[in-house]
Amino acid sequence: MRLKITYQLFLIILLGVTTVGCLNVNNKNSDYHVIVLENINDTNEFFSWTEDRIPMVSAHRGGRYYRGYAENTIEMFEYTISHVPAIIEFDVRRSKDDVLVLMHDETTGRTTTQDKAIKDLTFEEIRELTLIDYEGNEVDGLIPTLEEVLEWGRGKTMFTVDVKSVNDIDEAAQMILNAGAEAYAVLITYSLDVAKEVHQKYPSLFLSVTVRNHDELERLLNSNINLDNVVAFTGTSARDSSFNDALHELGVFTILGTMGNIDNSAMVKGDYVYGDFVKSGSDILSTDFPIEAHNAFKNLIPIESTKNLFFRIDGK
Repeated sequence: MRLKITYQLFLIILLGVTTVGCLNVNNKNSDYHVIVLENINDTNEFFSWTEDRIPMVSAHRGGRYYRGYAENTIEMFEYTISHVPAIIEFDVRRSKDDVLVLMHDETTGRTTTQDKAIKDLTFEEIRELTLIDYEGNEVDGLIPTLEEVLEWGRGKTMFTVDVKSVNDIDEAAQMILNAGAEAYAVLITYSLDVAKEVHQKYPSLFLSVTVRNHDELERLLNSNINLDNVVAFTGTSARDSSFNDALHELGVFTILGTMGNIDNSAMVKGDYVYGDFVKSGSDILSTDFPIEAHNAFKNLIPIESTKNLFFRIDGK
């Protein structure tokens, strides 16, 4: 029997639990914190900024520093959403035989027991690689394909898809559409020119567009990109609240990349810094520590929100 708990009830329970700093957790919980987006209308409402928005984490590479799990794998994704509601960010590269697989680096040495270039490996050879976690421990799991991950995520989460080569964006976009995943897969773009090209070809897709300052915001506004399909990536440095407010006035959600320096700062100063970013208007924090970040700002999540209908807890 599948257990379904509303997100509102979950928050009431969660806010009564004491936060425990940095989690040393290895086990999956029995339930998933799911984000349910069934169609484009749902996604438009989900990403339409409102005062009662629910701040979220985006798990960078699905989560990087959890013992027993490898980044950019379904196993890591399951682990993360078994603890907190999270958008899942992942990376895509092409194999020698033209299969789009999940991998951040050009080579496999950091995340598997062998150091080889992804472009020189067939998909069959990639599947034979042994994954390791951030400590170098061998772990269960396989390097998944983009197609497999899109299917797995249906009814579970929202993705942000980082295609490492601009030459592969077309195929990735088409795969998202063919899989019927456009309601829960946001395509990351790193330049306005690429964003405009993708939007022209695939106007129904949601895009993460880099908007780090007022000049970049002005250029976005002068483009033909529909803001209803945009999430603004504001970079990896904190933006002042007035800049975030300017995006909010346009109805646009913001993503702040905390991976790297900001995450490192949180480890030194304390997890409270994540809450400070939410207070200053960052809506989504893209972090290597999604569980800790979420727990740091959970008291800022409104119990009553028009966004609650998209969140629930499901027994697996």
